[in-house]
Amino acid sequence: MAHLAKTIRKRMFGGDSAWAYAFIAVALVVFALFTAYPVINAFMISFQDYKPLGSTYIGIDNYINSLNDALFWKSVKNTIVYTVLTVPVSLLLSFAIAILILPLRKWMQTMFKAVYYLPAVASGVALSVVWLWIFDPLQSGIMNQLVGFFGGSNQNWLGTSATSMFSLVFMAWLSSHGTSIIIYLAALLGIDNSYYEAAELDGASFMQKIRFIVLPFLKPTTLFLLVTGIIGSFQVFQNAYLMTGGGPDNATTMVGLLIFNNAFKYFEFGEASAQALVLTLIIAVISFVQFKFLGNDVEY
Repeated sequence: MAHLAKTIRKRMFGGDSAWAYAFIAVALVVFALFTAYPVINAFMISFQDYKPLGSTYIGIDNYINSLNDALFWKSVKNTIVYTVLTVPVSLLLSFAIAILILPLRKWMQTMFKAVYYLPAVASGVALSVVWLWIFDPLQSGIMNQLVGFFGGSNQNWLGTSATSMFSLVFMAWLSSHGTSIIIYLAALLGIDNSYYEAAELDGASFMQKIRFIVLPFLKPTTLFLLVTGIIGSFQVFQNAYLMTGGGPDNATTMVGLLIFNNAFKYFEFGEASAQALVLTLIIAVISFVQFKFLGNDVEY
């Protein structure tokens, strides 16, 4: 028995195993400090009237207040509208661009990947400043110049409820798709050429190859990008904060911006934590539904 225990200890902690545990421990410490601890702390704060010098336990009042808050549900509606309008278009554009890049030579693929990925490494603030200039309500704004070319009048794109959400959606459509393009391109390069050769022997057209070869093989990639895209869209904050501040009349207030305002503008940390956890639950349910109904035949 003692010999068996010694053998197990040697296999678990001897040789390279000790180094493996050491490297895993670093990742676990980082995860515990910067992910697990904030989540647990937010959960505890959500049941408190949080004050830096003395909090009061108030049960589920923060959750009740959030669920009875009309602005919270309006922000959820705005976030859903933004997600529905941006994520599918983003996937379609990324897929189309990846298909167009695929037949090119290696150096041209690299060049296009670098060009499309460049906005992802640029400062979000700098990009927002550029877009503020594009949506400038004066005649100098590019959008107003474009509308004027077709005979339209100047629009206050970010300053009216009718156009502010469209402006953020339009910005998302034309913003960075570099990561999705690179992932789609990697998945396309992973498809064996023998499938295309067999399809050509059968006289398949370009669209038939897309439908019967490319789309089935790219289903795991599309599901991954769809899930991560929806999660990222539900957490959108930067664009609304920098471009409109949530206005006008809260027409572009997203859930992420509402949580930020409650926490750092009105110092309602308890209610902000409750809303953040409700948002987490909504994202978890949507992700579960996607995997349940779209991922049954997907293998990774």
